[in-house]
Amino acid sequence: MVLRYQSKQNIIFTAYFYHNGIVYKLETVVGRKINSIDGNSKFLIIDEALWEKEIHKVKTKKSLYDFNDIEVKIRRNKNEQYLIEDVSIIVALNKEQGTNFFLCDMSNFTDHNMLNVLGQYPKEILDPSIETLSCEPTENKVDIRLKFYEKEEITLNSPLALNKYLSSGTIKGLSVFMGAVFSFLEGGYLIVDELENHFNREIVSILIRFFMDKKINKKGATLIFSTHYSELLDEFERNDSIYITKNKDGITAEKLSGILKRNDIKKSEIYDSDFLEGTVPAYESYIALKKALISLR
Repeated sequence: MVLRYQSKQNIIFTAYFYHNGIVYKLETVVGRKINSIDGNSKFLIIDEALWEKEIHKVKTKKSLYDFNDIEVKIRRNKNEQYLIEDVSIIVALNKEQGTNFFLCDMSNFTDHNMLNVLGQYPKEILDPSIETLSCEPTENKVDIRLKFYEKEEITLNSPLALNKYLSSGTIKGLSVFMGAVFSFLEGGYLIVDELENHFNREIVSILIRFFMDKKINKKGATLIFSTHYSELLDEFERNDSIYITKNKDGITAEKLSGILKRNDIKKSEIYDSDFLEGTVPAYESYIALKKALISLR
């Protein structure tokens, strides 16, 4: 995935993907539309094009992403005139080929720690003190049954009520690891904002290693996450799967491989040293805060 700004208003997303012997390139121009009545804005697709080429025609690694001599297969405003303004033409390709992918987006649960999967939870991901846990929908509520070993079963009707009996880390672990299980079964993507929330570093590292293990991740599922744990960067051998985000004159995301050319340097130390600029608190801000705290009465 490549992201670049076309102007102050538009952003171009260029994505490359592979399916059934075909390499695809999808280029999407996204802009912002402001409602003249209430001033609210929303993002819409201004233009979009799809290219494809057979994989056996690719002779070198460099030419894998070269589509200069390939004609456009589908163009939004020509081939797909009746799509609503925020729907990608990739929908037409999925419909034509009968394909789709699993997506588990947990970004909405960043500030709300609660179970997001219905059904019987497997024992393998439960806390050792828990014998069974199930979460089933009823007419107007959710029926949750929780049983600790050598204790009476507890019945609840709200996922939030579990916070009285389970730690934040346990609840977060159940949700994230169940999302991972579905990802491994189906392939696709698991998206988690601030993955380290409620977890210690080792649990997060274990999850990342599961996605890297081909014996577990047989269908090539992808984990997309944000984190403030610089130590997690050392779990990755390659720099091109890591993006450094900054908020300076607007939010930007840049591949670490474009900043750091060497792979033999410990990434966490580079991050913590502020070599990447803007990844640690400014010294001036630290001194100002220290003086303010000293002067408190």
